[in-house]
Amino acid sequence: MAMLQFLVAVDVTVVNVALPAIGDDFGVDGHTLTWVVVGYTITGGGLLMFGGRLGDVLGRRRILLLGTALFGAASLLAGLAPSFAVLVTARLLQGAGEAIALPAAMAVVVLTFPEGPRRSRALGVWAAVASCGLVLGFVVSGIITELLGWRWIFLVSVPFILLVLAAVVLLVPSERPAEPTPLDLPGSLLLVAAPLLFTLGVVEAGEADGTPPWPPAAALVGAVAAGVLFVRVERRSRNPLVPPRFLRNRPRVLANLATALLSAALSTSFLLFTYYLQDRLGAGPLQAGLTMLPLAVSLIAASVLVPRLLGRWGARACVLAGVGFTALAMAAIALVSHLGATGLAMVPAMTLVAAGMGFGIVGLQYVAVTGVTDDDAGIASGVQRAADQLGGSTGVALYVGVGFAPALDGTDPFLASSFLAVAGLAAAGCVAWRISLPAAVTEEKLG
Repeated sequence: MAMLQFLVAVDVTVVNVALPAIGDDFGVDGHTLTWVVVGYTITGGGLLMFGGRLGDVLGRRRILLLGTALFGAASLLAGLAPSFAVLVTARLLQGAGEAIALPAAMAVVVLTFPEGPRRSRALGVWAAVASCGLVLGFVVSGIITELLGWRWIFLVSVPFILLVLAAVVLLVPSERPAEPTPLDLPGSLLLVAAPLLFTLGVVEAGEADGTPPWPPAAALVGAVAAGVLFVRVERRSRNPLVPPRFLRNRPRVLANLATALLSAALSTSFLLFTYYLQDRLGAGPLQAGLTMLPLAVSLIAASVLVPRLLGRWGARACVLAGVGFTALAMAAIALVSHLGATGLAMVPAMTLVAAGMGFGIVGLQYVAVTGVTDDDAGIASGVQRAADQLGGSTGVALYVGVGFAPALDGTDPFLASSFLAVAGLAAAGCVAWRISLPAAVTEEKLG
């Protein structure tokens, strides 16, 4: 299960350093390349809660095999993609495979180890592996792209996926499916359609080739319509993805909104680092990957330090610190790009991004699951994970899609993207400031 978690986590960041090589191979600019990133995270985030429900209804072993096989087949298709459209399709399928497999994998871990120290250790390994996958994705991408070519960042995972499938068959016991219950498939599809249509509208609106304005306008209208329909479907569904009682918990709702806004800026920073090192400075994939090592080291340090400070500072203070660190990082990116400085000048920005992720996301995760019960723990975790992924993908589409749009030719794309990200972070700070937890809960959980 940890190996599957690692492969999925790596695939979130592994494409970043390889994007310029992919663009050169298919003749695609940075504006359009955002699809390679957001296609994966949108489908993964949008279908995540539906995937978790599938495992409960149809059996975790069966769904784990289905999701892992889909993820592996999509990885093979991405590595062999003959065109950019096929590559984006493969990334969409990878996201669907992740959404189906990961909730079942985590459920297997939780149910295999009894509650207490053994389960705590198992979940600690699970979380550590995920962090290592996100961090190593940057470095591994540079090494593989430089030595083997970008296609191997996808192909190299296929043998490991086969190993996971064999392990599931041999080690995970089968189970009797639960009693049939209605699944909220319409809600899940609308939750994917809204950000996908929004991304399509933003990308097409930024083109400067004389394309009529009505296709991007229609896509943006469709995104709004899908969002409205999602709310209506959830209200009428007998088994909604997000039960109404969840929305009545004000701190939890605010925490997830702030998570989406913060993740939008964090995901944008990763792409801006890659574009600056390779497109602006001309660094090769290996050099770019090694230059981003300080980001990896800082992320590991933050993951160790922040849980200790959370109890001293409180969740809201940690979240506000994370938002502030991320805003400083975006300002540093804009300054370095304006001055045309060397790649080493980006190290302070990378350190600030790691601090922003460590303080902000950890604090928000704490608030998002505070006060959960056995009945809504899974829902709270799923919504928080979806807010993280969908917020990051939508932020990349908006901030990078607009900042690097050909229609804004003449404007520094790094400055434009950073400005948009800082505006989103200002909104995140306002939301985080309104988060408050009962004093009794804070003292019990943190003290």
